[in-house]
Amino acid sequence: MMRQRDRREGRKTGAARRLLGGALLALGLALPGVALAAESAPVTSPRVTATLLSGRDTVAPGERFHVALVQKLAPHWHTYWLNPGDSGEPTQIHWTLPEGAKAGEIAWPAPRAIRVDPLVNFGFEGQVLLPVEIAVPADAKPGETFSLKAEATWLVCEKICIPEDGTFTLDLPVGPAGVTDEAAQQRIDAALAALPKPAGFRGRLAADGDRLALALPGLPAGSTDLRFFPVSDTLIEHAADQPAKPGDGPGVILTRSSAFKLDQPEISGVLTFREGGEMRALTLVADADPALVGKAAEAGAPAASPPAARIPVPAEGADLTLLAALAFAFAGGLILNLMPCVLPVLFIKALGFAQTAHRSRAETREQGLLFLCGVLLTFLVLAGAVIALGALGSSVGWGFQLQSPPLVIALAVVMVLIGLNLIGAFEIGGAVVGVGDGLASRGGRLGAFMTGVLAVIVATPCTAPFMGAAMGYAVTQPPAVALSVFMALALGFALPVVALSFAPGLLRLLPKPGRWMLVLKQAFAFPMFATAIWLIWVASVQTGPQGVLAALVAVLAAGFVVWLVGVTRGGLARRAFGTVLAALVALGAGWFTVENAVPGADTQARAGDVQPWSPERVAALQAEGKPVFVNFTAAWCITCLANERVALSRQEVKEAFAELGVGYLKADWTNRDQRIAQALAEQGRAGVPLYLFYPGRRDGQAEILPQLLTPDMVIAAARRAAGRDAKTAANAP
Repeated sequence: MMRQRDRREGRKTGAARRLLGGALLALGLALPGVALAAESAPVTSPRVTATLLSGRDTVAPGERFHVALVQKLAPHWHTYWLNPGDSGEPTQIHWTLPEGAKAGEIAWPAPRAIRVDPLVNFGFEGQVLLPVEIAVPADAKPGETFSLKAEATWLVCEKICIPEDGTFTLDLPVGPAGVTDEAAQQRIDAALAALPKPAGFRGRLAADGDRLALALPGLPAGSTDLRFFPVSDTLIEHAADQPAKPGDGPGVILTRSSAFKLDQPEISGVLTFREGGEMRALTLVADADPALVGKAAEAGAPAASPPAARIPVPAEGADLTLLAALAFAFAGGLILNLMPCVLPVLFIKALGFAQTAHRSRAETREQGLLFLCGVLLTFLVLAGAVIALGALGSSVGWGFQLQSPPLVIALAVVMVLIGLNLIGAFEIGGAVVGVGDGLASRGGRLGAFMTGVLAVIVATPCTAPFMGAAMGYAVTQPPAVALSVFMALALGFALPVVALSFAPGLLRLLPKPGRWMLVLKQAFAFPMFATAIWLIWVASVQTGPQGVLAALVAVLAAGFVVWLVGVTRGGLARRAFGTVLAALVALGAGWFTVENAVPGADTQARAGDVQPWSPERVAALQAEGKPVFVNFTAAWCITCLANERVALSRQEVKEAFAELGVGYLKADWTNRDQRIAQALAEQGRAGVPLYLFYPGRRDGQAEILPQLLTPDMVIAAARRAAGRDAKTAANAP
């Protein structure tokens, strides 16, 4: 009877627990924004969702318990282990705890080798829990709140690397006894159980010719798939294979790092292997042969695999505050108006103001606001494209659309049509450029708006000072922050035209409309033709002769379509015939352009002393003791071409490079190149130009030069990289 009663009571208790659990689940579903006590609010990005998980709902004075930073990574993205391998940075956590409380170190899970050719990273994919032990002070009083605050930073990488961070808070009540959160504790216990176990034996590290032999005398017999992950990043070449050590006893052969350095008589790391079909991980300490201790890389060390450059957290852009990034973007937008690809369009807009300034002040202000709307909308579209493509893992930046030859040719066609319109070859009223009598009509309003659109489009090949850092910051931030930076850039870009439309004093300085407007309007056609010629040249660099043919066919077809629309005006049948024929010609020309404007296989410069860029080439030249200058450029980048002409092609710069033994590498981003995009992201940049000067020593960090160069500036940087100036020589290690 007692047993039956106990069973009935047990069923009642179980039913009550299930009912309570169901109620809590329903509450959780009804209030998804409320985090459970054992888990912080999440920090999310398109790449990572991170939370701080606690094994306790209530803590007791003097107890120790675990929390874990949980990172859920999007497919193909990874974060880094204590030794990140060839590139990257490990996750770091900085704690703010109540007085007397202590936080331990991260308990690192076993890493895996993640190949990103030609590099190998050590890190984690999927979901990773990083446990940390927390000690509650013994004098904590029940009824108080035990508040944990963790500021975490991590680097998440796929083909590009993006630094991220988050602040996590947990407020746990202090009680007379700790209360465990079963679900959270199970997850943390599983993570702790999966941590590498102590090996129970010591390894032995010795030289094996110009390689290293790691003996593992206590490893279970029959173990396979051995891999050693050292804590030190100057011990081995991370990307090299680790074959089994021949001879008696288990072990592995390691390729000595070309930056080899061993200061201690022992090494530590994690050993992973397969035993009986199951992967296991051990923490290993190995005694090093005394002959290895204190030795650096020898001159005869293998040179086939130069040291891969470590990926730093972006140096420019990522360390800006939001306020600084907004200020930089606004200033960059202002300066962008002075770029040669933008000035013709803005002059045309000024002509429109001159036409209306002496007629209607309200109309002029309206034109300025419509121009602003066109600028804002176009920047919004560009920002949306950059954010969307970045979320999908593509590396894009400012001017990315000009890496598409068909779009370059389309823009050249637009420039030709605008030029023909300006010289009076045909008339479309105000709808194209917003000048003439049509400003007072519906077409004039559309013309002002489209002038803003066109101004942004032709500005994309240019990068103004301050823009590089601002855009580099924007592409590493959540969408809302990135969008605010783009909008600040748009406001700075539109400000001069809007200010002119709202400044009666400035407008009164403009002369009255007259014949001079027609002459000036026609004169501005020629900068448009010049821009079209430049864009066709860009297409030729991207695609070769076929691209030039496609561009000329597109220009011819566009001119024919405009002429056809003009001569078929009149009756309905004539207009219909003209429209259909024009559409067929446009579609045919478009198909021909897309088919023939195919990016060439390689646009890297190979003329003279300029060599194509690669990270391996940088490392190799540094290993030879040569300073290295890297020019990140593109044929569609006006600022890049100006710097080439003004500074980099000057004879005194060439002579200085020859005297100092500078290796000149060019990274040509005219066509899409993922490695160049990644290198730009590593420096916190979203576009070109970017100029780096590496010192002539292994692993020396690059100096970033300004975006506008002078010969003296380049020569001075070359001398610093070569250690020739007094200040550099005095500070050299």
